[in-house]
Amino acid sequence: MSAKIIDGNAIARRVRADLGPRVDELKARGIVPGLAVVMVGKNPASMVYVGRKVKACAEVGLHSKVVEFPEDVRQEEVLRCIHGLNADPAIHGIIVQLPVPKHFDMRQVLETIAIQKDVDGFHLYNVGGLVIGEERTVFPPCTPFGVQLLLEYEGISVEGKNVVVVGASNIVGKPMALMLLQKEATVSICHLKTRDLAQYTILADILVVAAGQPRLILPQMVKTGAVVIDVGINRMPDGRLVGDVEFNSVKEKASYITPVPGGVGPMTVTMLIWNTIQAAERTVTPRAQSIGITPTPCHT
Repeated sequence: MSAKIIDGNAIARRVRADLGPRVDELKARGIVPGLAVVMVGKNPASMVYVGRKVKACAEVGLHSKVVEFPEDVRQEEVLRCIHGLNADPAIHGIIVQLPVPKHFDMRQVLETIAIQKDVDGFHLYNVGGLVIGEERTVFPPCTPFGVQLLLEYEGISVEGKNVVVVGASNIVGKPMALMLLQKEATVSICHLKTRDLAQYTILADILVVAAGQPRLILPQMVKTGAVVIDVGINRMPDGRLVGDVEFNSVKEKASYITPVPGGVGPMTVTMLIWNTIQAAERTVTPRAQSIGITPTPCHT
């Protein structure tokens, strides 16, 4: 048995193609969806990620703006910039590229972004919306949203399934668990300090791993036929990128598996574009175009 490899690049292309008519409709109304990225410092990985976001915007027809600050900038100056972007009608989505310098209060920075432009889904309002089940009226964080869409495009139902999420971050693990819970999965959250992690992962029908530790999940920790979603991305000393799952051996035991790279990563950027278009649509009709998903089969 060898797992079907979920091609995140192919599914991302399909999703972006489906977004085209929505962008065209907005442009017919004189609205070009706009995304602003605020970046502090010259973190090499952040610069790569920002470049990908700018490229994705151009491909779909969005306007993008990158505002760069030096590493030693005062937080107040960045907050003033965000306030200006909040008031700019040409900007519909704002993100602050993480990480920010240690002298910043990250929560204060993120809370300064207007909730109607918080397309990363990190504002407490959007987080609270996930908690109470208002997923259709808030912006879900992009990586969990992308994972949800990958599952739907592959026709993988989560209803009633045992789902184990390894990793409890505010960006991936916790919102992922909330979103799966809303789809009526039975969800367990584990992390790197979980004792005997394997006793939980071996029960998972769907295993989502976002712990940030290379090759954490070995084949003996995975149930035969499980769906394995690897959100981790780790650069090894030799420069190779690997996930949190031992891919080559686990794929012989799973039914579906995402590769690293080329699995969840392309979907994260795509869902950022989705959320930005959503924000622009809401300026025309508030709360219009809810975030419901109508999956289209993706044959790769």
